[in-house]
Amino acid sequence: MRLFALLIILISLTGCGGPRAVLGLDAPAGLGASSTETIYLATTRARSDDVRLPYSAGRSMALNFARFEIGIPENHVAGQVEKTGRTPDPARHFTARAYQPIDGRKQFISQLNAALATRAPEDREIFIFVHGYNNNFADSIFRNAQIVHDYNINAVALHYAWPSGGALPLYVFDRDSALVGRAGLAETIEIAAKTRANRVILVGHSMGAYVVTEALRDLAVTGRRSSLDRLGGVVLAAPDIDVDVFQSQVRDIGTLPKPFTIVVSRRDRALGISRRLTGGHPRVGSGSDIAMLQDKEIGVIDASDIDGGRHNVFASSQTLMDVVNNSDLMRNLLRDDQMGAPPTVIADSATVVEGAASLVIFLPARILGGMANAVTAR
Repeated sequence: MRLFALLIILISLTGCGGPRAVLGLDAPAGLGASSTETIYLATTRARSDDVRLPYSAGRSMALNFARFEIGIPENHVAGQVEKTGRTPDPARHFTARAYQPIDGRKQFISQLNAALATRAPEDREIFIFVHGYNNNFADSIFRNAQIVHDYNINAVALHYAWPSGGALPLYVFDRDSALVGRAGLAETIEIAAKTRANRVILVGHSMGAYVVTEALRDLAVTGRRSSLDRLGGVVLAAPDIDVDVFQSQVRDIGTLPKPFTIVVSRRDRALGISRRLTGGHPRVGSGSDIAMLQDKEIGVIDASDIDGGRHNVFASSQTLMDVVNNSDLMRNLLRDDQMGAPPTVIADSATVVEGAASLVIFLPARILGGMANAVTAR
């Protein structure tokens, strides 16, 4: 018990910890938000009568839908989610400025299509984000808004919230909830596939990556391949998935969506603790078997030496934001319609973005093979 208590303390220091966020729907209207991000919601969290947190940790067998306007505070620092466990101040904290429940799939698809229609053709994409362990509802949707804001994502943001317990001791509860939530995410992907989006991008963080791979497996084994094939890219950031389990999931999925990219870090202490809690089995996000991932046509971004290589480095790293926002390097590497940037381009990125030289890219075996053939043919 003493060891378990120690591990929980360490998770609080290195993982998805921090004060429990409050949405602020009951906060007095006022100035302070520098901008707002529209976030559409699909969730298997149960509805709550608490206006401060309209979705609880309870599990719902049916999807609930909504639309939120999330205010970004004036003092926002890129990579951070400024939050409080009390009534938020819009000038200092992320705050929900508006909340509109949406009645059913048909109406939800209609609203997503309306949002897509307001964008330029090249931006008619849906960005689905799946949060990780130990998130209450406000924690998770604020993180989604932060990523969309800081990475200048112009796509329609669709947040999938699975019923995390939002408490440090509930790691096992969250893993069970991840399995409960896979069907809801599979349905959310089907909904996105029915819209007029040109592309659907799916991103899962930590235990949310487990929800993602389980949902992809569910679509594949139940004959719903057409929705799976509509995905234009999948990113798993710090995936808290047993390596053997992941290989089993990939076998069941069959052909993976392309591009399929995983962000790993050898310095991710939260995944190291997760490994100990789960019997010593290595986690995919720790980067313990990059060669296996490459053989499965998966691209790997090793962020071990980027801004500390923390568990949430994908969302908090200023270096990664600068690479994406100030150069085309990251986007080019994640696109599947070209062989990928050669190593010299990766190295040259250091002259554009400070710290980018520490970013290591492992291209899929298919791309490496194509590059080798191109070199041989010269």
